[in-house]
Amino acid sequence: MPDINLADPTTMKFGIGQPVPRQEDPTLLQGRGRYTDDLSVAGQAWCVMVRSPYAHGVIKAIGTEAAKAMPGVLGVYTAADMAEYGPMRSVLPLKNKDGSPLINVLRGPLAADKVRFVGDPVAFVVAETKLQARDAAEAVEMEIDALDAVTEASAAAAPGAPQLYDHIPGNVVLDFRFGDADKVAEAFAKAAHVTTLPIRNNRIVVCSMEPRSAIGEWDAADGRYVLHVGSQGVFGLRNQMANDILKVPVEKLRILTGNVGGSFGMKASAYPEYTCVLHAAKLLGRPVKWTDDRSGAFLSDCHGRDHEVEASLALDAEGKFLAVKLVSYGNMGGYLSTVGNLMGTGNFSKNIQSNYATPLLLVETKNVVTNTTPVSAYRGAGRPEGNYFMERLIETAAREMGRDPIALRKLNHIKPAQFPFSAPSGSVYDSGDFSALFDKALAAADWNGYAARKAASESRGMVRGRGIGNFLECTAPPMKEQGELVFEEDGSVTIVTGTLDYGQGHWTPFAQVLHAKLGVPFDSIKLVQGDSDRLIAGGGTGGSKSLMASGAAILEAADMVIEKGRKAAGYVLEAAAEDIEFADGRFAIAGTDRGIGIMELAAKLRTIGPLPQDVPNALDSRTVFNEAPMAYPNGCHICEVEIDPDTGIVKIDRYLSVNDFGVIVNPLLVEGQAHGGIVQGIGQALLEHVVYSEDGQPLTGSYMDYGLPRADDLPSFGFESAPDPCKTNPLGAKGCGEAGCAGSLPAVMNAISDALGGKHINMPATPEKVWAALHA
Repeated sequence: MPDINLADPTTMKFGIGQPVPRQEDPTLLQGRGRYTDDLSVAGQAWCVMVRSPYAHGVIKAIGTEAAKAMPGVLGVYTAADMAEYGPMRSVLPLKNKDGSPLINVLRGPLAADKVRFVGDPVAFVVAETKLQARDAAEAVEMEIDALDAVTEASAAAAPGAPQLYDHIPGNVVLDFRFGDADKVAEAFAKAAHVTTLPIRNNRIVVCSMEPRSAIGEWDAADGRYVLHVGSQGVFGLRNQMANDILKVPVEKLRILTGNVGGSFGMKASAYPEYTCVLHAAKLLGRPVKWTDDRSGAFLSDCHGRDHEVEASLALDAEGKFLAVKLVSYGNMGGYLSTVGNLMGTGNFSKNIQSNYATPLLLVETKNVVTNTTPVSAYRGAGRPEGNYFMERLIETAAREMGRDPIALRKLNHIKPAQFPFSAPSGSVYDSGDFSALFDKALAAADWNGYAARKAASESRGMVRGRGIGNFLECTAPPMKEQGELVFEEDGSVTIVTGTLDYGQGHWTPFAQVLHAKLGVPFDSIKLVQGDSDRLIAGGGTGGSKSLMASGAAILEAADMVIEKGRKAAGYVLEAAAEDIEFADGRFAIAGTDRGIGIMELAAKLRTIGPLPQDVPNALDSRTVFNEAPMAYPNGCHICEVEIDPDTGIVKIDRYLSVNDFGVIVNPLLVEGQAHGGIVQGIGQALLEHVVYSEDGQPLTGSYMDYGLPRADDLPSFGFESAPDPCKTNPLGAKGCGEAGCAGSLPAVMNAISDALGGKHINMPATPEKVWAALHA
């Protein structure tokens, strides 16, 4: 962590650890943000997609003549027109348990031979206006021979199920195993007690506030594409689009991302529409714009979650965990998203361990294609689920064995003396005091005062329950990240880095890190993330790693600035560079009061010259930070619910979390991130569920049928910190963006199970399910 001068009032206000309001908010709250659909490029035409109304079928013909003859139509395109482009595919080097690679699915921009889910794009129309394009899209004729569909992963893997692809027998693209099956079986055989639960990880729609949108441009003079699009990182998306799909050198594609209204994993990778608008722009010689509507988003945006799991925990006679096992089916949808296979494989394996010293684990997952919208990452992407499975197992085992669930957890917690702790998942935990944090959460939640609250609920005819959600999640794996600092002529300093803010508020904490390190004025700092032409590296935003990656890159670039500044200040102050010291934003000759501020020095270098060869002519610096290891944010959520026995309606009455996020740069933003994750976890636990009919038609295709949590579904959240700085990155941060989901899923569902007398029900805990369980 960089040194902070606590005597400096500006550092106290804007430095690391201060609750500085988000610098973006005045712009966004006044409606002055620039999202993709806000853009209009001169001469642009409009694109509308034509989507399959069938979940499964053979394409016999796509009739385009009537649509082409309609007013304003510039072109109608099918898969035959798009044969030059490469496919979208899974990029994960995952292997089956027999060592063979996963069976990949190569998806073109438009379906060519078969449609494989309702919403699968088969054509697109470009017209002068959006309404003209929409009218013409409705005139496209589809001759599709419908086939039987299958929507559940376990059903798709069963004998006799409809087959989506000839090269994927049994629809299983990956039969994955992590762990030593023989040792785990031995541990279960000798266990004094085994708890097993069937757990459904329900499918959800991502529901970002901003629907996806894209504008494609073609510069014929330079032979170069430009794509304006909401994303989670322009560097990675440019590489995927250029290398895999467009088949052009990366310098022949520029990706620009402005403000992004939410993503949660869904906007990280390429989609068919992006290739379509670029193709049409090149062919027509004019920009082409596409913006989805909410109904289209329900069909075409990658969904989240969707696993059928049998979870088991083996314990000895003392209650110590011997092994944990997950046997699951993962629903991939009709195609493989870029990272869709990761959730039920690598991320289950990394996160089922949680903060317990379980010596053995086994994860076996069959990833299966079905006639549904493809599934990809969603906030936490397997991390919340791993913790959820473990906490439900522990709570159920405690009840079955007649043990105190608090004592059972603490008995199995990894102890501080065990760090660094090598987990069977392959992770090495560097820090944490899990039992002490647990005790703090119990005290803050007034655990011992629960009996009085329960009696008060009962006096009003209500049923009360409480639940614990211990969690530890593994952040995203290491990636290289750019850090660049540019001292601009107008007196500002620009940070350039390859993460991307889609609601997190990166500008403010990144500026706090730079201000604390270099002392540059906080209000003069700018942030550039969304222009691929400015980047030489970038891991994008995902997996709760942004501050660890970009923050470390900023610090590394700042060290380069200081080194340059010593040489430049030595020249300006007529002293040897080795005699120059830097502190509090000022270069000074050691032992004297002669010095120059960093901003004054940057300005002076632009006006003096010529300079000696060994003196830099600017303080600008650029670096690529070479990967921070995973970090392990952890904490404990405690939830109390009240249930109306007449209706089954669940009310969340009290909610508190205590978290170890390591060094917290901005507590205001961290608490906001925690709240957002908690609310999304509550949504999955109580309300959200994508439902399909037997023939693959989505029955929850709009907000008329699909429930999202609202303000009146939520309590006020208690939030406290118990930080134990991370030892593997220079900021000591651990990541916080997805942790709210990791703690809320088990806390809410354990509370409901407690209210139901220990009965297990699956998410979402709808009033119908809860009422039935109460009255069974």
